[in-house]
Amino acid sequence: MSKNFKIHKDDTVQVIAGKDKGKRGTVVRVLTKKDAVIVSGINIVKKAMKRRSQQDQGGIADVEAPLNISNVALICKKCGPTRAGYKIDGDKKIRVCRKCGEAL
Repeated sequence: MSKNFKIHKDDTVQVIAGKDKGKRGTVVRVLTKKDAVIVSGINIVKKAMKRRSQQDQGGIADVEAPLNISNVALICKKCGPTRAGYKIDGDKKIRVCRKCGEAL
């Protein structure tokens, strides 16, 4: 059974809960098995990296960690953070803003 989320890759989202609350970024990846998203520049954590080759340096790197999908809200260009609904336009299904009805 595959899960369908209303947030997709390259969407602009705002964090609505957690340490980065209020920050905005674009979705880099949607992790359907974990119900999570990775957002660029958000939820940065330190990760110990091993040295992979002679030239490559190991050490501590900053990595974007996944956020639960319930902690981010889709951004509408008109009204800001909102929820997404769907409208059927002919034979196409289009995501729309629940507040103003504009296509996302």
